[in-house]
Amino acid sequence: MDQQGQNGLLTTYREGWRKRGLSGILISLLLIGFYLFLYFEDKVHRYYHVRPLTDLAASLGLRNRWYLYGFLYCAAMLFGAFYYLKRHGNSRYNRIRISVNVAVQVMLGFLLPFIMPLFGGTEFYASYFWPLKYDYLYPHTLQDLPLYLAVYTIAGSLIAAPLLAFFFGKRWYCSWVCGCGGLANTFGDPWRHLSSKTTRSWRFEQVSVHTVMFLAIASTALIGLDYLMDNKSSAFHAVVSGNRWDDWSIKYVYGLGVGAILSGVAGTGLYPLLGPRVWCRNFCPMAAMLGLIQKLGRYRIRVKPDMCISCGNCSTYCEMGIDVRSYAQNNESFTRASCVGCGVCAHMCPRGVLKLENVKPLATEKGRQGLPIVHL
Repeated sequence: MDQQGQNGLLTTYREGWRKRGLSGILISLLLIGFYLFLYFEDKVHRYYHVRPLTDLAASLGLRNRWYLYGFLYCAAMLFGAFYYLKRHGNSRYNRIRISVNVAVQVMLGFLLPFIMPLFGGTEFYASYFWPLKYDYLYPHTLQDLPLYLAVYTIAGSLIAAPLLAFFFGKRWYCSWVCGCGGLANTFGDPWRHLSSKTTRSWRFEQVSVHTVMFLAIASTALIGLDYLMDNKSSAFHAVVSGNRWDDWSIKYVYGLGVGAILSGVAGTGLYPLLGPRVWCRNFCPMAAMLGLIQKLGRYRIRVKPDMCISCGNCSTYCEMGIDVRSYAQNNESFTRASCVGCGVCAHMCPRGVLKLENVKPLATEKGRQGLPIVHL
């Protein structure tokens, strides 16, 4: 890490809106309310005949409320990036990482899908891959895409993403590309110290995130099988894919439960109470998949021996709830499946004890470094 610093460290617990108190609860309720209205505006319109988000989108020249959401999303990331870099921008790694993350979201997550239909193309979000974008490997989705986008989706999801995670860790995606991680990196940064470091939360994380990953794989396989069977009148089709958007099929339930409630309502709405990586840490199937690959790959956090002074800054500001200090105290370089490589632990360390690395398999490095290495 270059130019490590501790900008704003002493103000964290002095700012009431950053605590898990009344201000945090009110902000959380506001965010949850917004997401519930975003996802269920059509149902509200059915009973009350109002569509404020859709009307606001139309007044701004946007196609629908989802483009309005994309615009607000980018605005929140830009505002959050300014806040983050004002505090932590004396690290070159932070400046580059946040700049790339915001640029990817604005260009590939908003402008590209907005512009493509204007030229007769398909609305496509190039910065998302399966299983995070859970429907990208559904046969009917691939069938509707131009060949080059279908190839991009398959190659990106099944080849490029795993390979990059092996060589560079999941940080290449979770902290540099992903829009979900981008919002957590920027808009959610004020609450990163609220991520739980308890053993109970770690155990819950291990079960929940891999359960959702299994559900993503299983639902995709079932929908693919249903497509091959090509019998829309069968009971199997009704259970798996359904015939309407709200028929409680496996496809609909996964989209509602994981794609809306866990990723949006809970994943973002709980920032001020549980930290900014609730979704990434506990439920994201992409994070789970890349994390398993990361454990086998070249990414690690190296600990310089006998330098830790146990200040706890690294653990306090780990947004993934990793007790980094315990590894530093024991002189243990480590690879954790949940680590997204944001680098804040190294940035906050006043003695430069920690360093993010991409090295050869750790077994070959153990003798050279003279350090014990753990995999969890």
